[in-house]
Amino acid sequence: MTTETPTRTAIVTGAARGIGAGVAERLAADGMAVAVLDLEESACRKVVDRITAAGGRGLAVGVDVADEDAVAAAVEQIAIELGDPTVLVNNAGIIRDNLLFKMTVDDWDAVMSVHLRGSFLMTRTVQGYMTRTGWGRIVNLSSISALGNRGQANYAAAKAGVQGFTKTLAFELGRYGVTANAIAPGFVETEMTMATAERMGMPFDDFKAAVVRDIPVGRGGLPADIAHAVSFFVSEGAGYVSGQVLYVAGGPKA
Repeated sequence: MTTETPTRTAIVTGAARGIGAGVAERLAADGMAVAVLDLEESACRKVVDRITAAGGRGLAVGVDVADEDAVAAAVEQIAIELGDPTVLVNNAGIIRDNLLFKMTVDDWDAVMSVHLRGSFLMTRTVQGYMTRTGWGRIVNLSSISALGNRGQANYAAAKAGVQGFTKTLAFELGRYGVTANAIAPGFVETEMTMATAERMGMPFDDFKAAVVRDIPVGRGGLPADIAHAVSFFVSEGAGYVSGQVLYVAGGPKA
């Protein structure tokens, strides 16, 4: 006799484009109802449209993940419209790259606010649904920049902080059936990396070629590569994997 797996409700932040959109669509294909979150609800609708066109359930929600009240209201809306959320992917992020001596306090604070405060607020709010259910999956997006990267003192510090946050969640929430893991992507072809190339004054193809030369598998990553890793971490069968940082970067990282 088999027990049918309940339909899970997932939340993916920063999901209007890029990695977040790829993750949201993959989790919907996996059979989850998915809340697609980003700053503007209108920007999320195209992702939800693709989810529903493929036969899934999606909900577009506009929210600033660094705003405590807005996060509380958004999660309550999701619970009412899609069901209690027990899968959370903290993907929302921004870059404000500059060398340390040129970096402003606003550049520092903005990156910390979205990556760390946002992940904290979302997780603190959603974990209540998970612990009451006795099942939950949290995946936080870090980066290979957590190992250090020129011109990214703020981003590198935030992404390293995400890893420490993840490991602490694993300790605190494991007894309630909740796992917490982090994924640290390497170079992934998204609008954000295209903007980086533009800021450096390089055609994207030239920028990509320069980066790919140092990637053992000989290609750049795609949002689908990250989504596949997320799909594993949030699966029913991954309940004995927690507190891990997986570098999805086309080769080994320290």
